[in-house]
Amino acid sequence: MKESRLGRVGIEDLRPQGLAARSLEDLADWLSQQGFAPQLLQEASQPVTGLAMDSRQIQPGDIYLALGGAKAHGAAFLPAALAAGASALLTDQAGLDLIQQEGTLPEKTGLLLAQDLRQLVGPLSAWLYDSQPADGSAPRLFGVTGTNGKTTSTYMVNSIMQALGHETGLIGTIEIVAGGQRIPSQLTTPESPHVHSLISVMRQQGVTSAAMEVSSHAIDYRRVDGLVYDMVGFTNLTQDHLDLHGSMESYFASKAQLLTPTRARKAVVTVDDDWGRQMAECGQEALGAGNLIRLATAQGAGYQTFPQELGSADWALLEVEPAGIGHSFKLVRGDGLTITSSTGLPADFNVSNAALAAVMVYESATSQAEQQAIAAALAQPATLTPVVPGRMQLISTQPTVLVDFAHNPDALQRSLEAIEPADPSGRVVLVFGATGERDQTKRPIMGQIAARYADLVYVTDDDPHGEDPAPIRQTLTRAAQQAQAEGARASQVFNIAPRADAIAQAIANSRPQDSILLAGRGHEVAQDVAGVDIELDDRVEAAKALEAAGYQVLPAYRQQREG
Repeated sequence: MKESRLGRVGIEDLRPQGLAARSLEDLADWLSQQGFAPQLLQEASQPVTGLAMDSRQIQPGDIYLALGGAKAHGAAFLPAALAAGASALLTDQAGLDLIQQEGTLPEKTGLLLAQDLRQLVGPLSAWLYDSQPADGSAPRLFGVTGTNGKTTSTYMVNSIMQALGHETGLIGTIEIVAGGQRIPSQLTTPESPHVHSLISVMRQQGVTSAAMEVSSHAIDYRRVDGLVYDMVGFTNLTQDHLDLHGSMESYFASKAQLLTPTRARKAVVTVDDDWGRQMAECGQEALGAGNLIRLATAQGAGYQTFPQELGSADWALLEVEPAGIGHSFKLVRGDGLTITSSTGLPADFNVSNAALAAVMVYESATSQAEQQAIAAALAQPATLTPVVPGRMQLISTQPTVLVDFAHNPDALQRSLEAIEPADPSGRVVLVFGATGERDQTKRPIMGQIAARYADLVYVTDDDPHGEDPAPIRQTLTRAAQQAQAEGARASQVFNIAPRADAIAQAIANSRPQDSILLAGRGHEVAQDVAGVDIELDDRVEAAKALEAAGYQVLPAYRQQREG
């Protein structure tokens, strides 16, 4: 687990209080009613009060769900689960065979056998933790999916809801906020027992609105099964995670599963390209025309007039104008309804994120009075200008230094386009790498983009994981140099490790009018090198390098670090 200044509280520590204890027979009966055909092989002497899939996260009274993993079956860790207080085991035939072979199940420990454990864990968690009861007391739940923009969009959704007076919760890449606790995230979307436990904690703590990032991994690995979102949003689809999905078509199909009646009541889909338009068609067919809202943003560039192909219930982003480092804009619905708003976050793509968040919240309103309050909140510049750690986060202005999570070709290109210096003599400087043990096909593409959109390119390490970092850097460097030889913008391409040295050299060689992008790691505070977490925060390294070079760090960044 990467260290975080947010603290050491773990996700397993956030559990709802006072929930009904269930007998193992209760669980078996409920699973039978859902069609999972369980077998109760041994009754538990203690009731079940929770659920965990990791033996290290067991709390007394939990049922331990042991399923097959990539390297070992969860049943192999049953002794550790029992030592932590597990009252029962739920496993499949392979797990049963293993514990019978090892003889690791005491007589007083309950044993429940079922198949398709991945399919049942979400609904079972929802039932055990009572995450979305029928009385409507659960938080209004927003989910955002897509390749880029999920994190910023969820922060913007929460900012709008806070402006309306809501207590908000968050589950995402950077952090989890629930029940007054803020903890660092290990996964964009946690495993389903944690998700349902968190939603239940939020409900008990008076949270009335929650926003979640929903990754394709979360959908495919069934981490959000059993949840129904009041509103989901789709940002975009660009190349990423093809090591998991194999093709863009498969990646699309994964995302499209979120826009179905068992997972969402309504959806807003950004329709700026063919993938977005195809997603809207799928969503409209699944959810019904009245529950699928299309949003045309032209990737933040805006339209001069309302797109004729959109209907009266759909929205377009119009009249985008620079406003400080951000933009002002209008959101216009097909029937003429107009909302004026702005965001102080830099880059055109943040206008798209702001538009998506605004329309999601507006279309989730339950009354005309709430819609009017939303429009009034959106008129305030601060509403769509939340601090999003590591997402186009500004560290200094002379030179301009930005830290961003851009770690795929589309995000990298859009971030580089966004930081073009106002001074014609200013240069674009890029420090970036590529993650090890991930989609290798995007590496040469990213190297080419670096050389086409930056004047000075510093290739370095991202998270190598278990892969040798030198060949990764070499692939990026060769691609950048090839583009350079073909007339690309870059005047120099450097290959420098470790990453802290690359950041220091890039800033030391900069001029006040330059713009420097530190891309790929964003909010992350530790670098995984061969399984070892090494403390590294691009923002901290940038601040040190700026001060060493005689430049000023923004007070707002210092306040955010110290706060």
